[in-house]
Amino acid sequence: MLRVGVPEEFDFGLRRLLPADIEIVVVPDDVHEPVEVEFWIVPYMSKKVAQVLPFMRGVKVLQALSAGVDAMVGSVPAGATLCDGQGIHDISVAEWVVGGVLASLKYFPFYEEIRRSEEWKWRAQAEQLYQLRHPDAKKMFPAPLGEDLAGKHVLIVGYGAIGKAIESRLMPFEVTFGRVGRSRREGVEPVSALDALLPHADIVIVIVPLTKDTHGMFDAARLAKMKQGALLVNAARGPVVDTDALIAALQANRIMAALDVTDPEPLPVGHPLWGAPNLFITPHTAGGSPKFLERAYTLAGQQVARYLKGEPLVNVVTEGY
Repeated sequence: MLRVGVPEEFDFGLRRLLPADIEIVVVPDDVHEPVEVEFWIVPYMSKKVAQVLPFMRGVKVLQALSAGVDAMVGSVPAGATLCDGQGIHDISVAEWVVGGVLASLKYFPFYEEIRRSEEWKWRAQAEQLYQLRHPDAKKMFPAPLGEDLAGKHVLIVGYGAIGKAIESRLMPFEVTFGRVGRSRREGVEPVSALDALLPHADIVIVIVPLTKDTHGMFDAARLAKMKQGALLVNAARGPVVDTDALIAALQANRIMAALDVTDPEPLPVGHPLWGAPNLFITPHTAGGSPKFLERAYTLAGQQVARYLKGEPLVNVVTEGY
């Protein structure tokens, strides 16, 4: 019988999502003796994986419960297969991106400051925000108190499952799209075309995995190629964007940004990113959903079933990612 390892926090109410003809082995976080499992559904937190892995024996498959597995790539035992959780976070991250885009364009962070100040009169400063971000725009009456999403050109950098989910949710807002992937395919431009595409995008959504090639992908030079007043949305990994370069661009009113991830992370108290202007920020919350475990173990159960039948696994991580 196939021995399937699960984290110690495993909710046995989710047992129904796994095949019946397997033996469940609970793998504690503080394990101190060898554990024999062939298929391991790894803990959600990658630090736990590093602590437990030295005690695992006979592992042929490591199934992650997150789309990002950059912290695990270098720790996979020889002969074992690592599968990521692509698909688990599509809905929650895509919805966060849409929320981040709308919050930024409608100046919600600024209006939240007004709410806290209890001073309605500061509303007039919204026009100043608009003029700072769009210095070539003519003065208007009535004054702009936010910006429209309709008519914007959206560039999705990392056009995978989550990128497609983002696109489908933004499509009703009457926007146009550009798409960037690792390589060229129908409707998707390669990464080598990114610099030429950036100046034409009103909104740049970054949803790439963290690899040696994407680390620092958005540095000072690339941020400088973005359109004046454009919005950068990072729901990928913090180090994909150069933090110092981003702060400089925000402080210069060159661009806006919506971040769910930062570098460093957690973002320490007093870090200049907290107080940067033109910024909407959340502390890595996009993947958090009450539906997460249901989606995660549905995928894990499907993977275990494929393994039992000798069928190819999905989401196999190759070539470092």
